[in-house]
Amino acid sequence: MSKAQAEQPVLANKEAKLFRELLSHYEEKHLTKGRKTADQILKKHPNHGETLAMKGLILVHLGQREEGKKMVKQGAMLNMKSHIPWHVQALIHKGEKDYDGALRAYKNGLKADKDNINILRDACFLLTHLRKYDELVEYRHRFLQLRPVNRTHWIGLAVAHHLNGNLAEAKNILEWYDKFLKSTPDYDADNSERLLYHVRVLEELGENTEALAFLDKYAQSRYIVHRTSTMEYRARLTTKLKSSDAPDAWRVLIEQNSDCWDYYKGFLSVESIDYDSITDENRAAALKHLNNFSQQYPRATAPRRMALSVATGDDFTNLATAYLSSNIQKGVPSLFVDVKPLYTDPAKAQSIQSIVEKLLEAHNTPPAPPPAENGSASAEPTARLWALYFLAQHHSHLGAYSTALELLDAAMAHTPTLPELYMARARVLKRVGDPYGAARVMNEARLLDGQDRYLNTKCGKYRLRAGLVSEAGEVFGMFTKKDAVSPGADLEEMQSLLYLREEGDAHYRAGRLSQALKKYYAVSNVFDQVENDQYDFHPYSLRRTLLNVYVNTLKWEDSVRSHPAYRHAAVSAARIWVSVYDDPKLAEGPAASDSATSGSDSVKKAKSKAAKKAAQTPAATEKNGTANAQQQNTNEDKGLEPPQAKDEDPEGARLIREERPLERAQKLLAPLWADVARGVWDVETCAVAYDVAVRRERYLEAARALARARSIDAEHPEVHVRTVELKLKVQSLSAPAVSETALAALVESLATALPDELSLETFNSQYLQRHAADGGAVLGAARAARVLQAPLAEVEETVFSALQDGVALKIETALAALAFLRSIESSRADEFRAACDARFELATVFKAPEELERLRKESLGEPVEVKEETLE
Repeated sequence: MSKAQAEQPVLANKEAKLFRELLSHYEEKHLTKGRKTADQILKKHPNHGETLAMKGLILVHLGQREEGKKMVKQGAMLNMKSHIPWHVQALIHKGEKDYDGALRAYKNGLKADKDNINILRDACFLLTHLRKYDELVEYRHRFLQLRPVNRTHWIGLAVAHHLNGNLAEAKNILEWYDKFLKSTPDYDADNSERLLYHVRVLEELGENTEALAFLDKYAQSRYIVHRTSTMEYRARLTTKLKSSDAPDAWRVLIEQNSDCWDYYKGFLSVESIDYDSITDENRAAALKHLNNFSQQYPRATAPRRMALSVATGDDFTNLATAYLSSNIQKGVPSLFVDVKPLYTDPAKAQSIQSIVEKLLEAHNTPPAPPPAENGSASAEPTARLWALYFLAQHHSHLGAYSTALELLDAAMAHTPTLPELYMARARVLKRVGDPYGAARVMNEARLLDGQDRYLNTKCGKYRLRAGLVSEAGEVFGMFTKKDAVSPGADLEEMQSLLYLREEGDAHYRAGRLSQALKKYYAVSNVFDQVENDQYDFHPYSLRRTLLNVYVNTLKWEDSVRSHPAYRHAAVSAARIWVSVYDDPKLAEGPAASDSATSGSDSVKKAKSKAAKKAAQTPAATEKNGTANAQQQNTNEDKGLEPPQAKDEDPEGARLIREERPLERAQKLLAPLWADVARGVWDVETCAVAYDVAVRRERYLEAARALARARSIDAEHPEVHVRTVELKLKVQSLSAPAVSETALAALVESLATALPDELSLETFNSQYLQRHAADGGAVLGAARAARVLQAPLAEVEETVFSALQDGVALKIETALAALAFLRSIESSRADEFRAACDARFELATVFKAPEELERLRKESLGEPVEVKEETLE
């Protein structure tokens, strides 16, 4: 290596000129010319490292990735003291999303040329992307020293200090920049954004007086042109300073946007009223202010709706009567969703029911007979229809499903062509445990307006929840690319989280674990792409001076995986990996079942057509476009990102058989640990984290997850079962499996939940006694008894006790209990299923398999065979 380095040739004038042309060709994307120019240099100097690196970079752009990467590496080895090969390596690593490798290459390039502007700029963006803010400050400072006259470098250093938590230094940088700034034209948007960012820094520092003075100075001199942002900053700052101008500042904002809840909350905060924590002492004052705003802005909805959350008793009844009556008269479909948060107060829920029932009674008079000449169907006002619709949703929300269905029948008799009624009926059927009926009714809603994407999407979603995967694809295919291999592939490319999540759940419920894993990882890939896409946002935001949006976006990106879709996919996939670890035979299961592959004739034809298209496409391309393909291979710029590899495992069969399932589960759950500090973890997430940790023999990590779950809900069945399990584990642990310090910590963490003097059997029995009326807790006690190796008959009796009168048993819990009985190979599982079928009269999920098949065909409109009965 040293010999090659020593013999690195110095290019003569002709070759040096060619090398400059090579760089120019690359920057202008004349790749073919660039490769020819590189060949001219290498013909005379075959060991010139910089030329080899540049040629390798061009080859990567032309699609010859492996050959190009090899050449780049060779060029770097031949000339390690040049920044060019290292810069080229960094570009390739960055294109492959290997950001750590790209950063190492950038650092090596800076060792060769510490003042290289291009490498410094790219390294700064990469450090921001990797959230390495300490190094970012250092690099930004060096950048500013090299180019102090550039505005972006000053702003970049201020933002770097801000992200690193050093607000005081960010303030100093911005003040220094203001001193050097000579003149700025009026109404300059970029400068206005910078000044607002300066105000933000001062506000976050707590220097509210200085921030308000700064804001007023530049707003009055027309340097800050963002009017709404200026008013919002002023309202917040005057509120923090308890200025007499604060009420007027919020009033100006309310006048501009009278339906913004935050503005009303800001105004109330000036009056020492916290809207989110109303007390009896300030309730009357808050209600008075909101009523005044309602009179001042009669077309605004926000103050009238906010008053409903504040008011109680007769005040609430009067306000709710006016609010509900107005919206029902107008026919607002989303009225129930609007007032549903009020149902946390049972008294308000009952009051709302009484009000709407009175409205329904007022419009329940028999309609006048229609004129003979036109034969109109009904003269009833539409207010009756919307009152019925509201009451149906009301009773469905409270669990009175039979009443909800009766009200919807009356509404459909009034107006049989309103899609909202069918959607509400499908929602009720879903809640009572009739997924096939829900899918059938939702399809009827879709047929009322076949071009409505929302209705089609809901229909596809309900079919997925009924396990009709292929049939759901038939519906989704109406709005996907016609030339796509399948609707699912197009929806995955469009990053449809709803589709990916629901189809993954459908496969999971049907036991097709490999296909479920495939969809859950597709959800994870969407968030990988979201994180990667932010890279281009770094240079754009600083160049356009979008500083406040930039900082907000970075903070949002830090918690992007707290999104419910990712959490659900990660938890579900981790459960599958735990199941595969416990029973490796599950990985050898069938990739698809009859329910997924079979379906209506139209579905089969569509799948067959898609398969033929997928098979014929490569052949047709090769036959019809060989010349064009060859030309593209030589001239087309394919970029630095590697081409998307063809999915060789569409059913997930290889994925589920991969080794180390627990490590893969831990990798999915790792991003969620950052959400612990923000308190967004739920019990289920903690339970799965415990399951993974305890199987990896990370007992302290398991105890930490269990403690987190206990802090959320100490009496939750999942917490109870795992507390018993961990106690058994701790009792059997000894050195060298775990250190004495770790064992002591485990014992201490369990001591508060389960004292040593209390036996596990007694602990489980006491838990069952405390929660004998809760079906979920009864099932938890049965599972804990199984962990304690209780007799099978005792476990079965505990499960069956959930069917007793007075026990609150939900359909989801009953299904989980049935799955538990089957998992322990109980001979009474079918007896439990029949008992649940009798208890949940409207549900169909507990029907026998042949009955479920009949219901599936009915939901799809397929013919059902009727067996003839002979009379003896």
